[in-house]
Amino acid sequence: MTVKRAAGAKAKSRPNDFHRRSVAALQDANVPFLIGGAYVVEVYAGVSRRTKDFDLYVRPDHVRAAMDALARAGYKAEMTFPHWLAKAGHGQDCVDLIFRAGNGLCEVDDSWFERAHDDELLGLRAKLCAPEEMIWMKAYIMERERFDGADIAHILRRCAVELDWPHLVRRFGLDWRVLLSHLILFGYIYPSERDRIPVAVLDGLITRLRNEASTPGLSRLCRGTLLSRKQYLVDIQEWGFRDARLEERVHMNEKDIAHWTKAIAREEQARRAQALQRPA
Repeated sequence: MTVKRAAGAKAKSRPNDFHRRSVAALQDANVPFLIGGAYVVEVYAGVSRRTKDFDLYVRPDHVRAAMDALARAGYKAEMTFPHWLAKAGHGQDCVDLIFRAGNGLCEVDDSWFERAHDDELLGLRAKLCAPEEMIWMKAYIMERERFDGADIAHILRRCAVELDWPHLVRRFGLDWRVLLSHLILFGYIYPSERDRIPVAVLDGLITRLRNEASTPGLSRLCRGTLLSRKQYLVDIQEWGFRDARLEERVHMNEKDIAHWTKAIAREEQARRAQALQRPA
């Protein structure tokens, strides 16, 4: 499928030699990948922002090959978080090699590639993550310092009519409430655009909500950790709730969770240092 670009945005995340070099390195090594992140949000939603990270999505079994390909091209590659992310740096720029979401869900599988959109980046043919997969991946990001709901609303505003809604609903599976919450917010954010969301989709999700009210809830389970790695730690560490990240469907174990949690303080310190470097 060929991508339909949003019109009217002034590009801040314009591709450069770093992006082209990264794409070429993986293509030369025959490593399948998809472009995501800020580049795709700009393409689909018309919202642009500057970022030093270039998000590339790969299958879990292709991560090492991608790291090796970028290392041969002069990048410094590392498996930053073994349950979802590798990084490859080149100077001040960085490629994020993403194979799941940080919460251990949303694994990149064959369907991502089957549904990808064709694009061209500085003369190279490439494929972009489909908007449905970007919505799915971003829907769980509800950190204190980062909430991707605005990206979802902007993608919906531009793309809702063309979305494969049955596929999107299937993607969320047990987490259909997360999708419903973003669709409700969309109608609040854009009262004049709420008819872009199919009535049948909303009716189906609200029917699930109504039916669920008459069934008992799961015993002492906290799914908040699937939305924020920090803000619900008190629930599992002090209040006796079970961590949903340890459910079978989630690709995380105790070691992954400890590593992911330990990084919170380090990343907060890096953000503070970065803020101090900004001109007043």
